[in-house]
Amino acid sequence: MLILLVEDDPAQLEPLRAALLKVGHTVDAIEDGETAQWFAFHKDYDLLILDWMLPKVSGVELCQSYRRAGKVAPVLILTAKDTVSDKVMGLDAGADDYLVKPVDVLELLARVRALGRRSPMWQGDVLSLGDLQLHLANLTIELDSVTTQLSSREFQLMEYLMRHPRQVLSHDQIEQALWSCGEEPESNAVTTLVRRLRQRLQIIGARDWIETVHRVGYRLNPPNS
Repeated sequence: MLILLVEDDPAQLEPLRAALLKVGHTVDAIEDGETAQWFAFHKDYDLLILDWMLPKVSGVELCQSYRRAGKVAPVLILTAKDTVSDKVMGLDAGADDYLVKPVDVLELLARVRALGRRSPMWQGDVLSLGDLQLHLANLTIELDSVTTQLSSREFQLMEYLMRHPRQVLSHDQIEQALWSCGEEPESNAVTTLVRRLRQRLQIIGARDWIETVHRVGYRLNPPNS
């Protein structure tokens, strides 16, 4: 998933970012609420993880403005505040979950998995689109009982395409979804990645599922069942 992680303490931010990256997520890590607010409104995130106490704009304020704008991605609040009234305030602001500091990394990853799989497309660790199945546990893709292995970046692209079937996705959208802020992919990175993914899909009989939209980007076009 593409995750916005906002934490003003670098000593806490970096371990959380590293843990999320290790399990295959793309992470924009930000240290203040004002900058995070700009990112939240200019990129399409799959999940926001917000510290409550942030400089300039608090995590709760950011969550409130995010919901008022009609944004629906899940929001996980991190905070040292652990009273019932604090939890109620966070949930009433539009948060989907609440994790009390100090954060246990394994628990955080479990909460992230749970929030990321609220979509009916997910069944456990499997993302399905018709008969096509993407397996998170071992980074494989399967169609009609034929399976092939994907690299982590190929998996990220396939997940992004499957989350937006039949939608034209521009090169910029794909770059934003797969590379964290500060990373500079090569100019032909998306084209190369799509070519590699098509080669994997050819093994399972689905190479033609990815359509090139001239001068715009790509679209996942699964055949109508």
